[in-house]
Amino acid sequence: MTPPRRPRLQLLLLLGVFAAPFLLALLLVRGGWLPGTKSYGTPVLPQRSLLDAPVTLVDGGRYAWKDARPRWTLAVLPGPDCAAACARELALLQAVRVRINKKDVQLRLLYLGAPPADAQARALLAGWAVGRDDAGRLAAFRPARADSLAAVLVEPDGTALTAYPAGYDAELLLKDLQKAIK
Repeated sequence: MTPPRRPRLQLLLLLGVFAAPFLLALLLVRGGWLPGTKSYGTPVLPQRSLLDAPVTLVDGGRYAWKDARPRWTLAVLPGPDCAAACARELALLQAVRVRINKKDVQLRLLYLGAPPADAQARALLAGWAVGRDDAGRLAAFRPARADSLAAVLVEPDGTALTAYPAGYDAELLLKDLQKAIK
């Protein structure tokens, strides 16, 4: 090697050492891999803010996606005819909330749909906010199957984060909530 080429080669090797991790990270992200984002739900992509999604509660009030205290919201969307299976899912979600909120209420439960006809299921909604999605912003997540529930986890800032389609596992939802709500 001639002496003038050696410094250039060293400079290129040095630049390559610093550029290689950046290029590798870029390739991984473009390929869909994101570090530390293992979730059991389906990511809501593109992410959407629900701050402008009006929800009218059964008492006539409006649901505030962004609360005075930063709290997560689990919006539950029933399929047609919420009955026995739906009631079981509501009971599981109530148990999940109890397990999450040991010290402080950090998770709000929102039921978006017609209140169930089943008296047991209606009784389970006692600690929930019940309303309707006026603009249909969450309609894509609502299950078509009768007597089923789907859920959407909403961040304290009003951003829909993760969707859980009908048939989700409540224990896996609990794991996601434990990671999100610390």
